[in-house]
Amino acid sequence: MSEDEVLGEGRFLRLVRRDGWERADRIGVRDIVVLVAVTPDGELLLVEQHRPAVGARVLELPAGLVGDAAEHRDEPIEAAARRELREETGWHASRFERLTAGPPTSGLSSEVVTLLRARELRREGDGGGVGEERIVVHAVPLAQVPTWLREREREGILVDPKVWAGLWFAER
Repeated sequence: MSEDEVLGEGRFLRLVRRDGWERADRIGVRDIVVLVAVTPDGELLLVEQHRPAVGARVLELPAGLVGDAAEHRDEPIEAAARRELREETGWHASRFERLTAGPPTSGLSSEVVTLLRARELRREGDGGGVGEERIVVHAVPLAQVPTWLREREREGILVDPKVWAGLWFAER
């Protein structure tokens, strides 16, 4: 196997070629957490935000990067999950359960996503993100999630496929 050839680098991404294959790497990120969080009232927490890469609003599970900032460089994955859940949704989880991990775009990126189930939730704030994030939080009753998502799609909102995976886990 040959060495990585850096083709270009920005603030957050590096484009790399190895053995004729190009991929994108996130700079300074150790992991990515995606959270399946169901409130005590049986509602799945979803977040909606504009994603410039696709030029549209996207419905997603709460998620975030592990180790992407100097103050979070060595944080455990559960600490990042707790921080991201609170920042994005305003909810706190007392514990997390690992559900699965894998590459969401293995033909493009070196990313590996870890899905965690957030347990023992309690509301602590409004959420909405930090800095310039403009996150809208949705708490949708589990039984209504599929219909609700299809309605949002008809409105032109994209749905991240990880939401469907998270719903499968939430219902079990």
